[in-house]
Amino acid sequence: MIDLHTHSSVSDGTESPADLIASAARAGLDVVALTDHDSTAGWAEAAAAAAFLGIEFVPGMELSTRFGVKSVHLLAYYPDPLNEALVDETDRIRQARLTRAETMVARLSEDFPISWHDVLAQTQPGTSVGRPHIADALIEAGVVESRADAFERMLHPQAGYYEPIYAPSPVDGVRLVRLAGGVPVLAHPATRGRDNVLDARYLDALVDAGLFGLEVEHRENTEDGKAYLREFAASRGLAMTGSSDYHGAGKPNRLGENVTSPEVFAAIRAAAGI
Repeated sequence: MIDLHTHSSVSDGTESPADLIASAARAGLDVVALTDHDSTAGWAEAAAAAAFLGIEFVPGMELSTRFGVKSVHLLAYYPDPLNEALVDETDRIRQARLTRAETMVARLSEDFPISWHDVLAQTQPGTSVGRPHIADALIEAGVVESRADAFERMLHPQAGYYEPIYAPSPVDGVRLVRLAGGVPVLAHPATRGRDNVLDARYLDALVDAGLFGLEVEHRENTEDGKAYLREFAASRGLAMTGSSDYHGAGKPNRLGENVTSPEVFAAIRAAAGI
């Protein structure tokens, strides 16, 4: 049981890294990757918990990138957390996310009973603050019932409160992960169906830059989208992974609901020189 996409309270999950690993053990996982957004801060705690519980820990990250107005997430496995270029870029992304969150909260506060203090109350020290924490503050204030509700309404890009965030291009993101010794896999690329997947020409550019695989088995990828991803992966020799994208209580996703095959995991390890 190999789950290569999870989030802790270091980014937008609701469990500490150690608690997430404990949840993974209860779910029967043998291997789990911690892939917090643009951060490696939870690795040490998660690795210690995994060693204690007898689970293989995979250090990872979900790197934010942008293609035009589209947010594209890139899973990075085994990158060097001290790589200077990676550290500098993720620091820049996290700072941009913080500034963007403050701007959005200022706009929301004109119409809803929330403040920046309310948002910070939904985080822990070291958390990378983002839209999920604004959603949690809106839930606490009784404005919405769930994160999904908040994202569909006031946090939607067309709602009027939205603020774009800085992020590198997907091609630059793939190159950055490779230069840091990591293995890049495109996260949930077909959440809005086949027609919303990055076009084949740009996917080819990602492959040329060093893309290793596609996260195919994910609850938000549509069936027609999955079919296209499988076709593209087969034609370009890309690995295909499956993961939960677990966020604790922050999303309905459950640990191990989608998994990666041992053969693909072995290939990821080999590509990282593990």
